[in-house]
Amino acid sequence: MSLLPDDIAALARRVIEENRAAGRTVALAESCTGGLVAAALTEIAGSSAVLDRGWVTYSNAAKQAELGVPGDIIDAFGAVSVACVFEMARGALERSGADVAVAISGIAGPDGGSALKPVGTVVFGKAVRGEDDPSADERLFEGEDRAGVRRQATLCALELLLP
Repeated sequence: MSLLPDDIAALARRVIEENRAAGRTVALAESCTGGLVAAALTEIAGSSAVLDRGWVTYSNAAKQAELGVPGDIIDAFGAVSVACVFEMARGALERSGADVAVAISGIAGPDGGSALKPVGTVVFGKAVRGEDDPSADERLFEGEDRAGVRRQATLCALELLLP
């Protein structure tokens, strides 16, 4: 019996299988998902061959202390920004033995949104060992409650982990 919804469990299984076949390991830097991506992966038998480690850096202080995100990045752009997630992904890759790191930061709600960054705004970053710069992408999950935003963010992060 899985603790996960079927769509998340199926995608997590695919992430583990495809990364294991590629000989690739992954690391995670999660904020708004609160460890859901790591939980999805560790639900799958054999995940230890793929998942190197993960961080739940919910606070700005944790992002700085654990992942090396510069405080001036957070001050200038906020924790939910391409610049911050770029640094989270880079920090996770540098601090792990993984081949790829994915970072997630967002506003799950119901509070915390603004006109520029409404509830449902989630930013994803991906750093790959041997590549110069991480990539980042911002999404808006409109019409979702807190659980829905976190669910959608988990699915997107898992997709980024596919080789």
